[in-house]
Amino acid sequence: MTIASSESHGRDQGATTATVSETNSPSAKPVKRAKRRSTSHLKAVPETLELRESMRDDAERFVERLDKSKPFNKGELEAYGHELLKEINQPEKFLGFVMVLIGNFYWKRQFLALPFDRRLLLLPHCLKHAEGCPADYDEFGLDCEKCGACSIADYKVRAEQLGYKVLVAEGSPIVLKIIVSGHVDGILGVACLNVLEKAIDKVLVAGVPSYAVPLHTGDCKNTTLDESWIWDCLEKYEPLPEPQTNGYIPLMRASNRMFEEQFDELVPPIRSTGASSDVDSPLASTEAISYDWLAHGGKRLRPFITLAAYDAVSGSSGLAAGFGDDIEIPVAVRRGAIAIEAFHKASLAHDDIEDDDLYRYGQETLHRRYGTGMAINVGDYLIGLGYRLVSRGAAELGGDVVADVLDSMAKAHIKLCDGQGAEMRWQANGEIDLTPIDALKIYALKTSPAFEAALFAGLRMGGAIDEYREMIPAFCRHLGVGFQILNDLKDWQGDDDNKLIAGQDALSLRPTLLLAMALEAADAQQRSELEEILTGEGDGGFRLGRLRRIYDECGVFEKANALIEKSRARAEALADDVQPDALRQLLYFMVDTVLAEESSQTSPATSVLAPLPILGTVGA
Repeated sequence: MTIASSESHGRDQGATTATVSETNSPSAKPVKRAKRRSTSHLKAVPETLELRESMRDDAERFVERLDKSKPFNKGELEAYGHELLKEINQPEKFLGFVMVLIGNFYWKRQFLALPFDRRLLLLPHCLKHAEGCPADYDEFGLDCEKCGACSIADYKVRAEQLGYKVLVAEGSPIVLKIIVSGHVDGILGVACLNVLEKAIDKVLVAGVPSYAVPLHTGDCKNTTLDESWIWDCLEKYEPLPEPQTNGYIPLMRASNRMFEEQFDELVPPIRSTGASSDVDSPLASTEAISYDWLAHGGKRLRPFITLAAYDAVSGSSGLAAGFGDDIEIPVAVRRGAIAIEAFHKASLAHDDIEDDDLYRYGQETLHRRYGTGMAINVGDYLIGLGYRLVSRGAAELGGDVVADVLDSMAKAHIKLCDGQGAEMRWQANGEIDLTPIDALKIYALKTSPAFEAALFAGLRMGGAIDEYREMIPAFCRHLGVGFQILNDLKDWQGDDDNKLIAGQDALSLRPTLLLAMALEAADAQQRSELEEILTGEGDGGFRLGRLRRIYDECGVFEKANALIEKSRARAEALADDVQPDALRQLLYFMVDTVLAEESSQTSPATSVLAPLPILGTVGA
C-alpha cells in the first residue's frame, strides 16, 4: 500500500484522479501513482470504534463493484481510496486507513477460501508488553513464550491449533520468501499503517490474498487494535470454486522450483556426481562450487522476469494459474531463465572481486572463501554454462530464436563490462571528479543489461520480437538506473539481501550518483572536506558520519529519491502503450517491485556510523 496525495493518479501525464468506472473498463489502462511525498498526514486511524466499523462497512460495499480479475496496482488503490473518502465525506487524513480496508475486502473472500494450513498469521512485536516480556528472538522474529501477559499468545495458540503458520516479525522481508517458497498462500496480518505502507503492498501487488488489521497507533509500544477484526477472519473457512484474481505468485514459485526442485534435471552435473571421491576431486571442484553458487542465494528476480515475459506473450496460463497448479513451461524456456541467473551470478562473482566486497547473500564472498583465482574461474564457468543452456534449446525453440537470444545476451555482457570497466578506470585515476551524467551512464551500462537480457529472452522465446525491440532497451534503461540509485540509498542503510555493510560503497570511492550530486552541489569548503574524507584514512564510522552530514547539507538523498521517481515515471510511460495487456501488466509489476521502496528514510540512521552486524538470511 502506498499513500499519496490527490493531485494526479492517471497513467498519462497530468491525468486527474480516476473513478472506479474508469479503472474497471475493459480498455482502461491501470492508473499511475502520484509522485511520492511525505505521507504522515494521511495515516490517521479514526478514534472511535463506531467510526472505524462504519468506514469498514462502507469499504466492503465499495469493493463489491470493483473488477477482481487482476491485482490492483498502487495508483489504482490510491484512486479508490480518494473516491471512497469523497463518497462518505471523510477527510484525506484517513486515506491510508481506507486503502487498507479496500485491500482487505478486495481479497477477503479469496483469503477465507484458503485452508487454514495454507495461511500465515503475521503479528507485530509491539503487541507484546515491553516490560518483562520473556520471549527471545530467533532468525524468524519473536519466539513467543505463551506466558499470557499479552494478546500475542491468544492469537498464536488458536491459529496454530487451526493449522496456521505464525510469525511475530512485522514487515519482515522473509514473508514474501515464505509465500514464494510455497509454504503458505495467504496472510492475515496486524501492523501499523507505516508498516503496511512499506511492506504489505508488495504481497498485494504480487497477488497474495491478504487481510490486514491496522493498529490504532504507530508508536510501536504496547499499542492496541480492534481484536474482533482478527477473529472475524482467523477461524473462518469459506471455499470458492475457483480463484477470482490473477497474480504472479505461481510464476514466482515456478522460478523458485527451477532452483529448489528441478535444478539437477535442468542443469545436470557432469563431474560433481557419483561417488564422494569423484565429487571431492580437483576436476569436480569448479563445477561443484559453481552449481552451489548458482542454485542458492538471491531473489531470482531475473529468471522470474524471463518466465513471466514468456507467459505474457504465449497465453498467460501462468498468470491465471491457481496457487496449487503446476505451470507447463517448456524445458528450453526454463533453461533459458536459468542461463539469465547464471550470467547474473557470474557478474556478481567478478564484481565482488573487482570491488573487494566482503559479503554477499549473508555469507563471505566467493573470493574470500575460495580465493580470487577460483572465484574468477567460477564466474567464467557460469558464463560458459549459461550459453550452453541456451544453445541446448535450438531443437525445441528453433535456431533463429536461439541465435537472437544469444545475441542479446552477448550485447548485455559487453555493456556490463563497459560499465564496470568505466567504474574501475575512474577509481584507478584517484580523482574526485565525477558528474551526475557520468554516474548515470555507468549505471545504465552496469545494471540495465541484465534486465534487458531477461525480458528479451522471455519475449523472444515466446514469439516474434520486432514490435518490442525499441521498447525493451529503453524500458530497462530507466528500470536499471532507478534500481541502481535505490541500491545506492540502501548502501547507507545496510542490505540484508546483499552486502550487509552500511556505507561500503561510499568509503570505497565508487562512482556513485550520490557522490556525483554532492560534488556538484558542494561549495569550496564542502568539496575540500569531501576530498579529505574519501582519500584519507582513519575510523570508517567517523568518516561516514562526516560524509552523511555533507550529503544531507547538499540535499543528496532527496535528489536521489526524485530521480528514482523520474525513472519510475519514464518506465511506466513506455509500458503504457504495450500490448498485449498481460505484458503491459508485467511491465508495471516490474516497476512496482524492482523500484519498490525499502524504507521511508531519505538519509541513513545513526547506526551506519559503525558497521552493521552480519545477520544470517533464510531462503535468500
